[in-house]
Amino acid sequence: MLGAMLVIGFIDNFVATAGETIGLWQFQILRAVLAMPLVFGLSLFGMGVFWPQSPGRVLARSFFVAMAILLYFGSLSFMPIAQAVAGFFVSPICVLLINVFVMRLRVGIWRSGAVAVGFLGILLVVQPGGADFTPWMLMPVAGGMFNAVGMIATRSWCEGESAVSLLAGFLFMQLILGGVMLAVLPLAGIPAGEGVTAFLTRGWVWDMAPVLPLMAMLSVGAVAGVGLVFRAYQLEEPSFVAVFEYSLMLFAPLFAWILFGQTIGWLQALGILLITGAGAVIALRGEAPATAGQEHDAPVV
Repeated sequence: MLGAMLVIGFIDNFVATAGETIGLWQFQILRAVLAMPLVFGLSLFGMGVFWPQSPGRVLARSFFVAMAILLYFGSLSFMPIAQAVAGFFVSPICVLLINVFVMRLRVGIWRSGAVAVGFLGILLVVQPGGADFTPWMLMPVAGGMFNAVGMIATRSWCEGESAVSLLAGFLFMQLILGGVMLAVLPLAGIPAGEGVTAFLTRGWVWDMAPVLPLMAMLSVGAVAGVGLVFRAYQLEEPSFVAVFEYSLMLFAPLFAWILFGQTIGWLQALGILLITGAGAVIALRGEAPATAGQEHDAPVV
């Protein structure tokens, strides 16, 4: 798991670099097209069945996970990756809240306290009352909420599905969403925008040569990271392994500092620590995932 988070923490830093040339929707299409053959190759090597047993349920689940990643990647174009990752990792907190208020499950004092601590961490990371705050900064938090629904859908709708088929469904849904948005943008008369919005509103760019090597690296890295995650959950108790996913909050900002000189304030750093601690408590005190790797493929890709 540490190896997986090391890979992902590195490659996610280059999403914003790709965003200087192409838009978010084209980015998703290219990554899905490049990664899908690799995922199919995993099935050929016995890593799991490629075709889902219930395509409708897998695609429904994939919608929420794909939306989560779109919101997370979209935020990387205008905020430090440390803040984006921290916002996205509210997923365990959201899962717990959905279980309590929607599914009427009871939780103990440890996980209840972890929710409060995690919420404080979110406030410190996002700083809604700060001078630099904009609504755009809530995108990774919204992504974490979508991811939480995707986690629950994985258990409720996709029990028994191969992790490879879930990943393939996710990539296919990204392909669909990217294509739909590329068609909608010009029809709706949405301008390409500048600065923060450029990555979100840019249409198809035909001169892809400068960014294709980078996209190839991102696609291979994502599939490699997923493979390491799957293997980690096969080797060890899932609730124990899940804690090490939070090492992404160390690796991602470390590479951001080394590669691009990104830094964060001490309040954001404290918030990241609080979110990490809250997620670790929820993971260790919660129920182990039903199928190894299923709940944890979203942040990876």
